[in-house]
Amino acid sequence: MKTKNRVYITSTSSVSCAGNNNQILFQNILTGTTGIKQDCKYFFNATPAIGKLDTQATFFDTLILECQKVLEQSQLENYKKTLLIIGSSVGGMKTTEDIYIDTKEYANINPDKHHIQVIANCLNEVFDFYDDISFSTACTSSANAIGYAYEVLSKGLYENVLVVGADSLSQTTVGGFLSLGVLSPNPCKPFDEARDGMNVSEAIACLLIETVPKEGSIEVCGVGYSSDAYHMTHPKPKGEGAYKAMEKALKEANLTTYDIDYINAHGTGTEANDSAEADAIVSLFPHKPYVGATKSITGHTLGAAGALEAIISSMVIDKQMIPANHALESATNKEINLTNELQDKKIHYVMSNSFAFGGNNCSLIFGNIK
Repeated sequence: MKTKNRVYITSTSSVSCAGNNNQILFQNILTGTTGIKQDCKYFFNATPAIGKLDTQATFFDTLILECQKVLEQSQLENYKKTLLIIGSSVGGMKTTEDIYIDTKEYANINPDKHHIQVIANCLNEVFDFYDDISFSTACTSSANAIGYAYEVLSKGLYENVLVVGADSLSQTTVGGFLSLGVLSPNPCKPFDEARDGMNVSEAIACLLIETVPKEGSIEVCGVGYSSDAYHMTHPKPKGEGAYKAMEKALKEANLTTYDIDYINAHGTGTEANDSAEADAIVSLFPHKPYVGATKSITGHTLGAAGALEAIISSMVIDKQMIPANHALESATNKEINLTNELQDKKIHYVMSNSFAFGGNNCSLIFGNIK
């Protein structure tokens, strides 16, 4: 793809079980302070460890607040010239579920409050965006949203874009992963021999992306996509899809494997994901860049994961600090460079991976413009 403009993340905001703002989130990642806790309210005889927002506000009120924070940080007066791009895997599912649990009447459910578009509709009522588009590709939803933002901005189609990754927890969400047998009763342990599953969680992550850098901006350098079409829930065993996504991101960014200083792995803590991703990293990266996984702190925020981990990756670059893998005791794959210690290191480029059900893969590369 021939690009016209360079693309930059200029303002961000987030809320997750690991912190009600970016600074608390990153500090908890550095110290290994997890936001994951056992919760027994979803299903009988099940105590999965999950990640819930620590707020009394509704999910949609919190969503509006996070977008307002980004607007206040920016040099924009309003969002009237801004394209809104949503990444979500469940949309208004929690609203639908709450109505049915409360009334036991399907007739009370409003379809307009259920679908993916409900997030954009909520925000448009407050901010009046120029236009909007929503992505729902499971756990790559907001990573693909950032990729799309990179594409349209680099081609000069918009002045700026607000990417919002947002997913809330519900009985349907938790129950779905329980039925797959992949939820752990403890904070997950990505790439560890003792890993026993993942933690689903909720989050909202917002990124204003523009073609003109501001102080402290982080560049979006490239994106790579691939699709396994192998299995509904499992990646290809050797990580062929992950390999292709990472390879394409490097080509788009005009970088080599040796330029990448840190890989923010998808790292869910499940056997299928971890082994496939590790094999792909080993196959593609001969110089063994540092690899980290933060889902033991944040949980897997599903459709919001790509956006939340883009913020984490940006802070790794901004702070020039590579977090330790605090949950790691004994790595299953000794060939990838998983550090147990905080690394103060000169960091130019970070790759962030997001992989989803159905074999949908997205790798993003972020760069330091200082």
